[in-house]
Amino acid sequence: MIALALIGIGTGSPGHLTREAIAAMADADLILIPAKGEDKADLAELRRALCRQVLASPPPLAVFEMPTRDVTDGYRQGVEAWHDAIAARWEQVIRAHGAIRPALLVWGDPSLYDSSLRIAERVARRLPLNLRVIPGITAIQALCAAHAMPLNAVAAPVLITTGRQIRGHGWPQGVDRLVVMLDGECSFQSLDAQEGTHIWWGAFLGMPQQILIAGPLPEVAGRILETRARARAEHGWIMDIYLLDRCRAR
Repeated sequence: MIALALIGIGTGSPGHLTREAIAAMADADLILIPAKGEDKADLAELRRALCRQVLASPPPLAVFEMPTRDVTDGYRQGVEAWHDAIAARWEQVIRAHGAIRPALLVWGDPSLYDSSLRIAERVARRLPLNLRVIPGITAIQALCAAHAMPLNAVAAPVLITTGRQIRGHGWPQGVDRLVVMLDGECSFQSLDAQEGTHIWWGAFLGMPQQILIAGPLPEVAGRILETRARARAEHGWIMDIYLLDRCRAR
């Protein structure tokens, strides 16, 4: 039986690692590190740096190239095929190293808008797998902490959604506060921002290059777009998230 650990590592800061996460990393006999091309080499190096900083004797690190996602035949079909291809890479690396206790370091938490659990299900169809999940600090937690604000208004719901959903369906009914993830197109531009709608935006949360912008959406939207484009060009990649609240529009 192969004991695969999916370890949530937060949003980049070594301080986000829990004791349970560090113990699971130390117990692994192989840590899988996905590589996403030269323009995102910092992401793989950050995982390596975390291992060096928190482990006295890191286990072997296996870097593998991530397959390219192709959604030309439809988004869902493309994602399913992509997950199949990633699972095949995981299997190849685990078999090649003869790993019994492999681990994968997952940004944020494996349970929230992350594909690792679905990919692990595919690997389990081909390997005798015992899956263990170690929770991590989510980008939502890091965003709220960075802005020193609560996630929810008093006695009010919060909806977690994606940029694709915002672009396709607009502001969801029945909720006034949204957390928007996986939004490379700054989909808040597609919303009819009422006077008073507020945004809290953050990028590279927990990292030295962390950027925060907050304020009325009509006033700061342009600054967020400019800042995001400049930061992405400088680093070759960007991870960002934002929270919207339209209660202030009343």
